[in-house]
Parts: sequence; C-alpha cells; structure tokens
Amino acid sequence: MKAADKTRRLAKEVVSEPRNQKEEVRALKDTLYVLGGKWRLPISNSICNGNQRFSDIERSIPGITKRMLSFELKEMEANQLVKRTVTTDTPVLITYTATEYCYSFGDIILQMIKWGKAHRERLKQGAR
Repeated sequence: MKAADKTRRLAKEVVSEPRNQKEEVRALKDTLYVLGGKWRLPISNSICNGNQRFSDIERSIPGITKRMLSFELKEMEANQLVKRTVTTDTPVLITYTATEYCYSFGDIILQMIKWGKAHRERLKQGAR
C-alpha cells in the first residue's frame, strides 16, 4: 500500500465529516502540549530505551540540564507518560518508567524518526 493511500485511510478514521477545524486544531494543540517542546520526545525515547535513573536519562540526552530534566519529568508524570517509583532502601532509589499510555504514541515517534532521517538525507542530497 502506498504511503499516500495509508495517509488517506488514516485521515478518514481520524477526521470528522464534515471537518471540524476547531476540534482538529484543539486536538493538535493538546498533542503538541503533551509531546511538544525540545525535550519530551528525547526523554521518552531515553526511558523507552531502558534508562530509568535520573542520571542515566540526563547522560543520554546531550544539552539537557538537571533543572530542565526534573521539570519535564514532573510534567510527564502529571500527563501520565512516566511513572516515578521511589524505593526506600538505603540509599533511596528513584526510577522512571514509561507507562502504557506513553507507549501508545510509539508508532508516531518511530514515524517521526523515519521522517527525520529521510529529511536529513534529502537535505544532504540537495546540498551537493
């Protein structure tokens, strides 16, 4: 099945007839609010790749500050994307894991990675 055909089929499933532009824009804004910004997708990717401790997540994302990572993890927890677990052993251990809800947008992230790689390659080809 061609990509355009898949896109048209998905559009029929997702958008209403007649189209409700206000509703679609609201849904896009909600998605961008939850997943948007510079750090949330890299953090999700890091956690889904097995990094569960704060320092491991921080190390896996070049350029993120401790303060920003802490802020984003709190926001992601509030949006039910990550679960924070505190183990009261000595020393106290805090881990972050992706929720099932977080995994529900896994296909979107994979498509974004695929598109980003293709886009970068396209730009390299055009620069020659």
